[in-house]
Amino acid sequence: MKRALFSLGLSALTLSACTSGVSSHGGPATSSEAKVAAPPVAAQAAATPIPARDVTTAAGLGVVRGPQIATLQVDARKTALALDSFRTSCPGLVRRTDTSGLTEGSDWLTACDAAKIWTGDAISFFAEYMDAVQVGTGRAFATGYFEPEIAGCRTRQAGCDVPVYKRPSDLIDVDLGLFSDELKGRNIRGKVNGTKFVQYDDRAAIENGSLAGRGLEIAYASDAIEFFFLQIQGSGRLKLPDGNVMRIGYDSQNGRGYTGIGKLMRDRGLITDASMQGIVAFLRANPEEGRKIMQENKSYIFFRELTGAGPLGAMGYPVVGEASIAVDVKFIPLGAPVWLSMDRAEPNGIWIAQDTGGAIKGANRIDTFWGAGDRARQIAGGMAARGTALIFLPKAAVARLGL
Repeated sequence: MKRALFSLGLSALTLSACTSGVSSHGGPATSSEAKVAAPPVAAQAAATPIPARDVTTAAGLGVVRGPQIATLQVDARKTALALDSFRTSCPGLVRRTDTSGLTEGSDWLTACDAAKIWTGDAISFFAEYMDAVQVGTGRAFATGYFEPEIAGCRTRQAGCDVPVYKRPSDLIDVDLGLFSDELKGRNIRGKVNGTKFVQYDDRAAIENGSLAGRGLEIAYASDAIEFFFLQIQGSGRLKLPDGNVMRIGYDSQNGRGYTGIGKLMRDRGLITDASMQGIVAFLRANPEEGRKIMQENKSYIFFRELTGAGPLGAMGYPVVGEASIAVDVKFIPLGAPVWLSMDRAEPNGIWIAQDTGGAIKGANRIDTFWGAGDRARQIAGGMAARGTALIFLPKAAVARLGL
């Protein structure tokens, strides 16, 4: 998803962006879970990251060997969830081209074959078939995202009139690498206007009716603010008048840059609490100013109805609460396990990189997925954790890297 999902965290609407949300697992963090954090990897690994000229990928930034996986402190329940999500990711993992420079698809074959028949505990599996590595300094920053549920309807009616649009047919994706080798890996979106390729309509234009009358509405939301936050998450659920639920997921994005309104509002002195709760309180107290502020985030998400398993992450597989994360694929291979040791208990442990996000950029930048419901909303909305990240790679890949 996250091909355009956005997370919340302190940077709540400030830094992140993601795709999905499915069921939440487990209850509140317990005192035993609070003890799972291990010392920062920098203290455990004596090596120093390799100096590099190209710092746009993990391989270029520098990679060092981390501690033995079996020595890492983890929660057994969450580690089992991670192993299940790793199994789910395997079909795509062995076929993907890894832009981080760390692995090749064939590197994962042994681990993926073993995962099919593994019956032991999850941490032993990861220790048997993988080694931990640290990218750059290993310093990590994590936010959170979730699958919201808001009031909506399939057909427009009084009190339910905020359009939920599908992808317009005139929205065009352009692979710039087809025009220049120097632009390989870069893509833009826009539309054709006469003989020119121009930017697509921004949020303000769309909300003011630029797409109206084209039959693009797949549903309607009851509350513009709630729908704005659902767009930031990249997927969600519409609670219909008859009690049924319509699940919608990311279909595309208008190609405009994402602006985190939390930071924008804090920088202007409008709020001191940049959590989701603090932002919403201001928007509701100041509806006209709030509408204009939301429109300063020119990014706009288009949706499709989800009828199968989901929400789906960037790999095309369902993301799972407390198991799936969104990452920057130039620094973490999609499908790879990632271990976090942070300054708060909830995100500690092993996750699987199954998603991406428009604002999830850079080494060890993580967006943790928490599922759906009030607990997921509360944790994701306040998540802003700092600490250390390790990536688990197949032993063959680690050997090829010379670690």
